[in-house]
Amino acid sequence: MPDWQFFHKLEPYEARLAAMQAHVQAMQKGQANEAIWVLSHEAVYTGGTSATASDILSKSDIPFVETGRGGQWTYHGPGMRIAYPMLDLNQRVADLRLYVHQLEAWVIDILGCFAVEGHRREGLPGVWVKREDGSGYDKIAALGVRVSKWITAHGFAINNAPSLSAYDAIVPCGVTDAGVTSLAALGQDISDAELDMAIQDCFATHFGDASPMAWRP
Repeated sequence: MPDWQFFHKLEPYEARLAAMQAHVQAMQKGQANEAIWVLSHEAVYTGGTSATASDILSKSDIPFVETGRGGQWTYHGPGMRIAYPMLDLNQRVADLRLYVHQLEAWVIDILGCFAVEGHRREGLPGVWVKREDGSGYDKIAALGVRVSKWITAHGFAINNAPSLSAYDAIVPCGVTDAGVTSLAALGQDISDAELDMAIQDCFATHFGDASPMAWRP
């Protein structure tokens, strides 16, 4: 089963990306185990393979980094918890659509631990919550993956208590008919430790049993 690592300092995006790529390459050579990293990044905008310049709405002191995952522009920063599952789908089920569906179901279960009902939207990867006034949806978790030789990389980001104003500089995930929200904006006061526990506890339902936590300073 995957080796879990939980990071508690803000991680620079490009350094952690390089480490993830190295781990995936080692897995492809049979030199590393499956792993799941849970962390928070220093503030950064990341653009996936479908990102376009027109979705950058304003200049920002926050860096923009293009990356190899699927999807468009999104924001990562303090107040978010990000899970990077590096799984071997050769040993599981080699089906990309199923994998994305499993990730979304995993996030929906995590949110359910805190009495928040998450939803899918057809053709729009990620997890959404319905507005109380019935006017539409807001995204609470972004999802973007890369699969190479059936080894997965990247993953999902849950908005716990980030600065939602950071999204003003971009069209988040290229979606113009919805907003962005967070657990804090929905009235939930959740620590990283509580969210990390839910992330690990809900994994087994969709991917198998989880191994004990491995903590990083």
